[in-house]
Amino acid sequence: MSIEVLRSLVWADYRLAILFAVILPLGLLLWAVIQNAEPIVRLLIIYWRVSSLLAITVYLLVAQMPVGFLTGLATLMFIPVGLWFWIDLNEEIADRPGPLQLAFTSWRWGITLYCALAAIGQVMFINCAFVAGAIATPSCQVWLEAPLLFQQIFHANAKVSTLGFLASGALIVYVCYLAYFVFFRLSKQGRSATGL
Repeated sequence: MSIEVLRSLVWADYRLAILFAVILPLGLLLWAVIQNAEPIVRLLIIYWRVSSLLAITVYLLVAQMPVGFLTGLATLMFIPVGLWFWIDLNEEIADRPGPLQLAFTSWRWGITLYCALAAIGQVMFINCAFVAGAIATPSCQVWLEAPLLFQQIFHANAKVSTLGFLASGALIVYVCYLAYFVFFRLSKQGRSATGL
């Protein structure tokens, strides 16, 4: 695959990520809050907790840290799990038919499909995380273009090393919280988001 074709696909991936992972869930959260749809609000809060790894990934890639390729792939797996795992919320959402429920369910299926396709695409570049010096290759550098543009727009005066340090700290906090959830809370509450 030529670099130009790859660049087009990668930028399309970033644009779809902004649409499916930021704009649509933000709009749905606002709508759900206005409609007082508590199960959807609760699931969207879970979604934002899980998908915060996307933001961490962007900053890791700004700092050109290879672990960013792993966290990006992990996020694409965590998001669908976080959206479909909770039996109680799934039942409550199904019991509330209407335009909001339809829009939310459509988005949930859409982002699940997006995550699956994006994960397949990113698996082909996982060597950017594991092979020494691979991050400097043109195919890996293409994945860094959008994060670097983000840095130029929003953090033009910030040091890349500082952003990388903060992203590393955020990743450590995320991993600790995930470990706490998996080893302690999950055993108590099972697939119930409310823990009842």
